[in-house]
Parts: sequence; structure tokens; C-alpha cells
Amino acid sequence: MDVALSKNGARILQVFFFLVVAFLYAPILILLIFSFNNSDLPTFPLSGFTLEWYRQFLHDSELHAALRTSAIVAVISSIGAVALGILASLALTRRRFRGMAAVSALMLSPLVIPYIVFGISLLLFFHAISFPLSFASLAIAHIVLSVPYTILVLVPRLEQIDSSLEEAARDLGANRLRTFRSIVLPLIFPAVVSAFLIALVVSFDEYAVASFVAGQQTTFPIYLYGALRFPSRLPEVIAVAVVVMTVSLVVVVGAEIGRRHAEGRLGDLDLP
Repeated sequence: MDVALSKNGARILQVFFFLVVAFLYAPILILLIFSFNNSDLPTFPLSGFTLEWYRQFLHDSELHAALRTSAIVAVISSIGAVALGILASLALTRRRFRGMAAVSALMLSPLVIPYIVFGISLLLFFHAISFPLSFASLAIAHIVLSVPYTILVLVPRLEQIDSSLEEAARDLGANRLRTFRSIVLPLIFPAVVSAFLIALVVSFDEYAVASFVAGQQTTFPIYLYGALRFPSRLPEVIAVAVVVMTVSLVVVVGAEIGRRHAEGRLGDLDLP
């Protein structure tokens, strides 16, 4: 008898699942509690209830600028990463060429290169070509970091699409661009949304590479790292973290609901 299917095995799995969930989400719950604590020190017992740290966040112009910079860079780099990821995924799934394995490994290499090494390499590269460290260099760096994630999301979806759909469209007179726009893109759109959100999160949260190539730009992670050096600013940092996590949760849940709805509508278009 399979242990996992027995009553005792099922109970053990349930307890294990509960412990894993508690381990993952307990720190978030603690952050939420301390964000309302009326004390500069995040310690128990709590000193009282306050909204002061959220008020400080609302009036901190430097923090707002850092959030705005990270958001703009994240959106731009995510769009660029998804566009490049679609092109790369099409090449890897619809073409067979010599050195394909090497090209695939090269595209995915940012996943295994330490970010510190990657940041130093990009810094030396930008210096060698006399490219100024600015908003543009930061966006380029985040595009390079995000492209592998988009490829890993898009390639499996493209492999699920029967190539005969594209062949039929071309037989009916559609060129490659029209075939992609009318056939392929609608079918991979849920994966495109998922790839965009992953790239958005990667860019918004990235610190190591940004600290080398951002120049005078201050992103949200860079700002938080600097603020943590001052204990008096820790409560505001906690409040900001709660706000960012809440917004991220709403966006991710909304996107997942939209993705499932889109997959449900497009599922009937896939051939068996």
C-alpha cells in the first residue's frame, strides 16, 4: 500500500504542508504586525497601535522617486525582455540549426551566473564602450537578466501548439507576421502575461546588478538597503514592504485570474 495514500500518510503530508506554508508566510505576517507597532524597534511586546509609519511613507518624496524609478525600469525592461523572449523562443521551437544547444545555454546563462559577477561584467562592458551609467544602462541590464525567465515560460507553451496551425495559415495566404499575429500570439498570450509579470518582479526586486550599473539612479531596492543602515528608519521600511507586498499580491492574483480565463477561452483552439 502506498504510504502517501494511507490515512497516517495523508495526515503527515497535511502537517508537512501546513509547516511549509507557515514557514513561508509567517515572516510576512510579522512584518504586517510590526508595521502598526508604535515603536522604533520591532520587538515584542508591541508598544501600541499607530499609522505613523504609513504617513511617513506617504510624505517621503525620496522614497516615491525610488519607487517610480523602479516601476518605470521594470515596465520598460519587462516589455523588452518579453519581446526578445518571444523571438528567441520562436527560434528555439520552430527552427533546427547547428549549435542550437550552445545558443540555448548562452541565452539561459544569466540564471547561473552570480549577480555580483554579472554586475561587475556589465559595468566593465559599459565602461569599455563608453556607455554612460544611467536609466538606459539599468534597463538594458534588467532586460538581460529577465530574458531567460521569459524563455523558460514561453518555450513550453510554444511546444504545446501544433505547428500545423501555422502551416494551415500560410497555406491560406497569410505571411509569417500575419500568422504570428493571428494564430500564435493569441495562443501564447497567457504565457506572455506570465512572462511579463515574472520579468516585472525580477526587475523591481533586483539589487546586486543595479548597484553597479544604475549610476545616479536610485531604485527601490537600493533605497531600502541604504535606509536599513539607519535604525530609526526601519519602521518606515517595514511599512513600505507591506504596501509593496500587498500591491504585488493584488497584481499577481488578478493576473492569474485573467490568465486562467484566457486559457479557458483559448483551450478549445488547440488541436489534440
